[in-house]
Amino acid sequence: MSDSKVVLVTGGGTGIGAATARRLAAAGHHVVLGARRKDRLAAVHEEIAEAGGSAEYAVLDVADPEDFTSFVRQAAHRHGRIDVLVNNAGVMPLSPLSALRVDDWQQMIDVNLRGVLHGIAAVLPIMRGQGHGHVINVGSTLAHQVAPSTAVYSAVKAAVRAVSEGLRMENPTLRVSVISPSFVESDLISDGGDPGTMAWVRQMAATRNMPASTIADAIAYTVGQPPDINVFEILVRSTVDVPAAG
Repeated sequence: MSDSKVVLVTGGGTGIGAATARRLAAAGHHVVLGARRKDRLAAVHEEIAEAGGSAEYAVLDVADPEDFTSFVRQAAHRHGRIDVLVNNAGVMPLSPLSALRVDDWQQMIDVNLRGVLHGIAAVLPIMRGQGHGHVINVGSTLAHQVAPSTAVYSAVKAAVRAVSEGLRMENPTLRVSVISPSFVESDLISDGGDPGTMAWVRQMAATRNMPASTIADAIAYTVGQPPDINVFEILVRSTVDVPAAG
């Protein structure tokens, strides 16, 4: 198998997804970007192409299992294999449980958890059939430390970690990784949630944000390990962060 891999990245139009696409393309991999906003996908694709990298993109809603399956199958048909899936797409509309923002809870479950499961369901038959593959799920330090107003988000990210552990244990020929960041420069905290809570989160993030490229480097590190080495989890925090905040 060539050192160049076919890598699918969800949420590839902004933040961690875009930074990961740039980083992996620069390392010589072919990146297939998926996200909901075509204009942002096109912009990242153009950046990669101008830098001499190899990439393509398609509009993708990870909450739609049929859409995810089509995204994966088309990539597999074009390239003959899927080496890596980076499940990065996510939302973060935080609020106290007492705010009863049930629609926000549902959105986090649909995108952050079901989206990961849809990705696994789409790539698992392909990866098992080819005898190798790497699923990388973007988690959160909040899966390890719950903070006020993060109960549902923390629960969902903890579930992602549990699913990842189960996937690794059930599939010894595959590699599975969880990359769990704290505050990162992205659009994740720009929409939704309780206004007061999100204002506080943005204030905290302003002094603690890590560049998205830091998380992209962590993802690239796991991808670059020898085939018989599996880095299961990396937690990434700013040195000014504290566990309860992030």
